[in-house]
Amino acid sequence: MKIAYFDCFAGISGDMVLGALIDLGFPVEKLRGELQKIPLPPYTIETSKEKRHELSGIKVNIALQNSKGLSLSFKEIEELIEHSSLSPKVKEMSRCIFQRVAEAEAQVHGQAIADIHFHEIGAIDSIADIVGASIGIDYLRIDEIFSSPLPFTRGFIQCQHGTLPCPGPATLELLKGVPMYGMDIEKEIVTPTGAAIISTLSKGYSPMPALRLEKIGYGAGSFKLGKIPNLLRIVLGEGENTAYEEDRAVVIEAHIDDMNPEYFDYLMERLFEKGALDVSLSSLQMKKNRPGVLLRVISSPDKFHEHKEILFHHSTTTAIRYHEVKRIKLKRRVTKVETPFGTIRVKIIEGLNRKTFFHPEYDDLKKIARKKNISLREADQFLQNIFIKSKR
Repeated sequence: MKIAYFDCFAGISGDMVLGALIDLGFPVEKLRGELQKIPLPPYTIETSKEKRHELSGIKVNIALQNSKGLSLSFKEIEELIEHSSLSPKVKEMSRCIFQRVAEAEAQVHGQAIADIHFHEIGAIDSIADIVGASIGIDYLRIDEIFSSPLPFTRGFIQCQHGTLPCPGPATLELLKGVPMYGMDIEKEIVTPTGAAIISTLSKGYSPMPALRLEKIGYGAGSFKLGKIPNLLRIVLGEGENTAYEEDRAVVIEAHIDDMNPEYFDYLMERLFEKGALDVSLSSLQMKKNRPGVLLRVISSPDKFHEHKEILFHHSTTTAIRYHEVKRIKLKRRVTKVETPFGTIRVKIIEGLNRKTFFHPEYDDLKKIARKKNISLREADQFLQNIFIKSKR
C-alpha cells in the first residue's frame, strides 16, 4: 500500500501540494493534458525549481490570460468536473474536496450550499489546484494520506469579503477536528484550498506512520517566512504492514466515590451518543478505604472537549486526568447488509493473512433473536452463515 505523509511544517496551499507532487514524479505535461479535459477560459501552468533557504522545491504558477477572475457556483464546478473525461476516481476526489469547501462557506455565511458562489476558490487556479492534486495523487497511485498537525498563525488577510483575521473563517471551518498548534507568523500559510485538500483526504494527523521511504517531494510557497523554509514536504513510501491502521486517541479518567451507581448508566449513554470510542468502569479501593469507581473514557482528539463537558455536567467528579495515546488497530468498516429479517448493520474487520471477520451490531442482533425466539448465539451464527454465503 502506497502511503503519502504531508509534513506541513510551513503550512499548506494548493500550489504547494501540486509542486510537491510534481517533485515526487508527477509529470507537468500529464497535469496540463488532464486539466484540458475541463473547459475553462485560457490559462497557463508554469513550474520552476526554487530555493527556500538551503532546500529546493517546485514552484507552480497558474496565470489567467486575461485579468478577469472566474466566479462559479458549487453546482457549476461540480458539473464541469462531472461532464469531463477525467477518471471516475479523480472526479470523486475533486468533487469531495469542493463539497467540503461549499459546506464551509455556507456555514460561515449562513447560506444554503446552492446559494454559494465562489470567488477565490472558484478561480481557475483553485480549480486547477484541487483537480490537479487529485490527478497527481491518482497518477502516483497513493492509497492513503496522513498529515502532521497544522500551524495556526495570526494577522489579517484581504479577500472578497474585506479584512479578516488569519486564518480565515472558512479555513477554520474546514479544519474543525484537525489538530493545530500556534505559530508566531503574521501570514496566511494554511490557505482555504490547502485546508480543503488535506482535511478531505487525510486519514489522520500524527507523527509519520511506519513506511518504507521511497521518495521525498517539496512544493514551494510564494513568500519568505523568516527562519522557516516556505515548503510543503511530502514523504512517499510503502506501508510496512497494511493489516493495521494507526491513529491517536485521548484517554480520560476520573475517580468517583460519591455518585449514585444508577447514574453511571445515563452517563455512559450520553458519552456514547456523543461519539466516545469506549467507556469502562473499574472498582477501586480509595482513601480511607472507601469503595470507588475508576471511570475511563477513550475519546478521539476532536471529541475530547465535548466529552470533558459531559463528565463535569453529568457526574460528581471535580477533576479529570487525560493523556493522548497511539492506537494500532485492525482495519474495519461498517456496512449494511440485506437479510430476510431486514437491513442489518455489520462491522467488517480485516484480520491478518487477509482473513475477514463479520460482527453484527448488537442492537440489530437482539432484534433478530427476539423475532425468531432464539438465543443471541444462534442469531449470530445465523447471520454469519448469511455473510459467508454472500462472499462466495
